[in-house]
Amino acid sequence: MEKKLSLINQPIRKKDAMALVCGKPVYLDDIAPKDCLIVKLLHSPHAHALIEEIDTGAAEKVPGIEAIYTYKDVPQKRFTMAGQTYPEPSPYDRLILDRRMRFVGDVVAIVAGENEKAVDRALKLIKVRYQVLEPVLDFRRAKDADVLVHPEESWRALCEVGADNRRNLCASGVDEDGNLQTVMEDCEIVLEHTFHTKANQQAMMETFRTYASIDTYGRLHVVSSTQIVFHVRRILAHALDIPKSKIRVSKPRIGGGFGAKQTCVTEVFPAFVTWKTKKPAKLIFTRQESQTAGSPRHEMEMRVKVGAMRDGTIRAVDFYTLSNTGAYGEHGPTTVGLSGHKSIPLYNANLEAFRFQYDVVYTNVQAAGAYRGYGATQGIFALESMVNELADRLGIDPAVIREKNMIREGQVAASYYNEQMNACALDRCVARAKEMFGWDEKPLRQDMGNGKVRAKGMAMAMQGSGISGMDVGSATIKLNDDGFYVLSIGAADMGTGCDTTLAQIAAECMECDLDNVIVYGADSDSSPYDSGSYASSTIYVTGKAVEKACRELREHMSVIAAGILDCPPQELIFAADGVATADGGKKVSLGELAERSMNGNTETVQVTVTHSSPVSPPPFMAGMAEVEVDMETGAVELLDYVAVVDCGTPINSNLVRVQTEGGLAQGIGMALYEDIHYDAKGRIAEDSLMQYKIPTRLDTGRLRVEFEGSYEKTGPFGAKSIGEVVINTPAPAIAHAVYNATGVWHRELPITPEKVLMGILRREKEE
Repeated sequence: MEKKLSLINQPIRKKDAMALVCGKPVYLDDIAPKDCLIVKLLHSPHAHALIEEIDTGAAEKVPGIEAIYTYKDVPQKRFTMAGQTYPEPSPYDRLILDRRMRFVGDVVAIVAGENEKAVDRALKLIKVRYQVLEPVLDFRRAKDADVLVHPEESWRALCEVGADNRRNLCASGVDEDGNLQTVMEDCEIVLEHTFHTKANQQAMMETFRTYASIDTYGRLHVVSSTQIVFHVRRILAHALDIPKSKIRVSKPRIGGGFGAKQTCVTEVFPAFVTWKTKKPAKLIFTRQESQTAGSPRHEMEMRVKVGAMRDGTIRAVDFYTLSNTGAYGEHGPTTVGLSGHKSIPLYNANLEAFRFQYDVVYTNVQAAGAYRGYGATQGIFALESMVNELADRLGIDPAVIREKNMIREGQVAASYYNEQMNACALDRCVARAKEMFGWDEKPLRQDMGNGKVRAKGMAMAMQGSGISGMDVGSATIKLNDDGFYVLSIGAADMGTGCDTTLAQIAAECMECDLDNVIVYGADSDSSPYDSGSYASSTIYVTGKAVEKACRELREHMSVIAAGILDCPPQELIFAADGVATADGGKKVSLGELAERSMNGNTETVQVTVTHSSPVSPPPFMAGMAEVEVDMETGAVELLDYVAVVDCGTPINSNLVRVQTEGGLAQGIGMALYEDIHYDAKGRIAEDSLMQYKIPTRLDTGRLRVEFEGSYEKTGPFGAKSIGEVVINTPAPAIAHAVYNATGVWHRELPITPEKVLMGILRREKEE
């Protein structure tokens, strides 16, 4: 009989919860040395320019200034700031400081001083003469434009991703299966539209920040609010042109990341200062810097063509994505792939042919990066909106057309790297969402008689669980005095609670109390290698490494116990308080085991296991929205949102719910509020949270979240990922509801009151 789980799928409080709510000094600026040099950056006022002359003489004379660095002072080795497994798909297109400025906010100089006042004064005294060049601001015109964002000969791409700096291409490619043209021609209805999403900001509470120091052995120790300690080490070694053995990277508590901190936005600057001066240095980005020189979501334009029969059978999908990577190529070649590969497979049941093409272009705007959903969010908005319009055109219930075409358990998806869906509860997610929402009872549109109209909309979503065949997770579990355990990980808890959920897996395996597992990480010197906390990989990949390590440690502990009890290890039973013989006649406690392991012992009680998966089983989700639209002002109010998620076996029932609610809030913000505008000179208008509007709790309506379990045999205790899929349904579901209320499709986000009202007036005029 299988042992009942005691800690898995339980609402366990985060290990660091009390420290965080009590305001303990756990974040980077809390623990940075007080004598750090203050580092600040001088940013370019031009979207495209060459530095003709830079004079730092007056600035260097400011009392308290330690050093000022320009492009003349840095190594001439190009690198990428993208935290990705080597060789990085993102091109090597950056220098620490460059003579060419590529966006408003690009870094002109580094200033380091004893205090903030001196540094601020010095920044104002640096005199720069620029040769202002014509910028490429419209990403639709960037490919093969006369103006090149990266004309330098030293630009290079390490991977074959279709990159060509002489064409302003960061990446390009095509993936297809079946005879698309033939199938499309045989379809009874073909719809085609273009969708546009903008460069949303992660807007995490803690801005980008790093401090660096030199340790006792002359090594560079970088402490940063980062998701990727091992990638940071590699990137810094390359950029600074020093050996990796000379660098240690560690992280404190992180005040939110959402993918932003999968890019080395700040690390290289204080690291360079410290390496040159041998003094500790820290850089804390302001909110304005985070908004204008950070790593937002990639702006994308998607042209989607769907072929179907009049009964709603979807037979073909043609998908083209144009992605704007901005001034540099961080994550450009990889985010774009998810726009198609994690949207098209949703409609796998009857799909006979698909084509997915893409171009990723350089422009002279803020460089994009990683943001929760990582391209799937944009692609799902486009395809789900198309399917909702198809249902409308055919007079079929939007839920019914999905039930007819959705991917199901056991199917192989050609558009998802030919993976088989061994754990897929998407059909049950839709069914449960319909039940919770009352989908069949609510009308598509209801006039409230007061100038307001209520309407409903829906969408489905999928994501992945790590990067198949690439992401690596490792765990070290060690038995200590008195029988407690230390779990060392390289994954970064950025508020998600992975320190707690990974400890739950360890405690479940070791059959002990959660408090008996101490979690330590992430530190490039002492943690086992881990690709990092991104791509929805932590629970699925690193969690499996934890499970395997614990199983192996149990075996070693049983060998020690067998020596004490004088019996074969295979005759022993592992329990919470020790190891006993099968009949219970003899027993050795964990404390005794720990003592024996430290005295004349040759059996290891510290185990490290590394894990990687050849597959990336998708989590799935169904979302349903009810909105109320004021037909006189265009204001959209979200009243109710139902989300049902299949993440396999939830490890922590509290944390998966919080993850879902947080992701929904971000998706709602993307759908209704968060906007980016560039002026004619390439300046961002929304450079603070006064202009860049993110939703408050009052803007998210009633959020109702449930889970439909499946069992993914390749995940720890049947788990799949949860972190990213949850952001993907609000935009298309809300856009669908707004259409049902107003009769106008909105194919560009956000759906602002102005757009809604103008759409209503335009429709009325046409009628």
